[in-house]
Amino acid sequence: MMESIIHELRLILRARVASGALVLLLLLSALAVWSGLHEAARQRLTIDRLALLNERDVAALAARSGPSPEGGSPAYYTFFQTWDAPSDTAFLALGLRDVSPWVMRIRALGLHAQLYDGENFNPEVALPGRFDFAFVLIYLLPLFAIALLHDLVSGERQSGRLHMLAAMPGGANMWRRRVALRYALLFACLAVPVLAGLAAAGSGVGAACLVLAVSAAYLAFWTGVCLLVGTLGWRTVTNATALMGAWAVLTLVVPALANVALSRAIPVHQGVDLMLAQRELVHGAWEVPRAETMRKFYAGHPAWQDSAPLPATFHWKWLFAFNQLGDEGVAAQARDYRAGLVARQVWTDRLGWLLPGVGAQAVLHRLANTDLLAQLAYQDRTTAFHREIRHFYYGYLFRERPFGMADFARRPAYTPGATQSALPWAAACVFFLMAGLVGLAGWRRLRRFSNAS
Repeated sequence: MMESIIHELRLILRARVASGALVLLLLLSALAVWSGLHEAARQRLTIDRLALLNERDVAALAARSGPSPEGGSPAYYTFFQTWDAPSDTAFLALGLRDVSPWVMRIRALGLHAQLYDGENFNPEVALPGRFDFAFVLIYLLPLFAIALLHDLVSGERQSGRLHMLAAMPGGANMWRRRVALRYALLFACLAVPVLAGLAAAGSGVGAACLVLAVSAAYLAFWTGVCLLVGTLGWRTVTNATALMGAWAVLTLVVPALANVALSRAIPVHQGVDLMLAQRELVHGAWEVPRAETMRKFYAGHPAWQDSAPLPATFHWKWLFAFNQLGDEGVAAQARDYRAGLVARQVWTDRLGWLLPGVGAQAVLHRLANTDLLAQLAYQDRTTAFHREIRHFYYGYLFRERPFGMADFARRPAYTPGATQSALPWAAACVFFLMAGLVGLAGWRRLRRFSNAS
């Protein structure tokens, strides 16, 4: 048995296309893991550097502004940094971290104008995406599986060796051995760099097992597809064309059409639109009588209604009052925006029930904590911290308490969360079931072909 495996391995390594494909897949996997680790490390360094710069800015502001009679100037000019550090497994699938903000500088003014300001980016720069392990697994691995398996049978038939191989003792086992060896080599080219990356990132055993299971299942799916097509008796060119068409349809065409269908079925405005709506309310508040603004504010926030009346001149608490009213004026739009995004994510997970590439990607992004739910959780933490900032400064603004140098040290500090969204187990189970069924169907087809030969 071992001699047969060694013999088959030699045949694969002698074939330039097969050996070259394996080496290239190994290099691409290693490069993707390294690139992901490098990007995660860069983001952590950026977070640390920006935190240090922000503290320097606050110290300079404290030294420059001096004491304030009611804290209005420090509340207006002091920025606070929030951040969402990459998880230990973020290098596998960077997901929305490529286009969504993972560091924000906020202050006590209107939140929505700051929360969605990070969505202003050049779409042409974001279009290529990041080269990470998820990209190699979902889009490139099927091509290497096709390269190694599309001519497994047709190549022997066209060379005239098929009947001779079928007549040899153990001919049926030979086909299964060849497929299993190619599967193992392709899986090893993925697993070795990933395990090295997980070890370097300090990830747990559970994450490693799940990543390997997703990779093995996705490879099993495409191995089954290659076997189902390769045993139909077609020529090598026909097999390759059919498999490449299946790859294009399953990984590119159908997901793109499904995304367009979801966008039309569940229309969602951009966060920038929400930001502009909030800014319009804030800018329009300058034309509203101050007494009316304060009446609306106190009606919604009775804890501050015993504050002293506004003076004839400008007062900071009026500015912060209409900024908060601007946030509250778009609260319904913000809820609808968020609900639309979550609904799209739910249907995207369901799409993974039919498309194994989408299912595998959903599991990897959730494991890496880089999907939409992770981004929304970061926004929730930022929103909660913004409420804390407002409450801190409102104690000075509405109680007419002086704000001195020592009060800068008492300002709220952001505590990053480590929220890990639950894995989409329904989509994951359906993905594993589909991949297993297709892989088993291809294996049984090969077995019947071997017996018939």
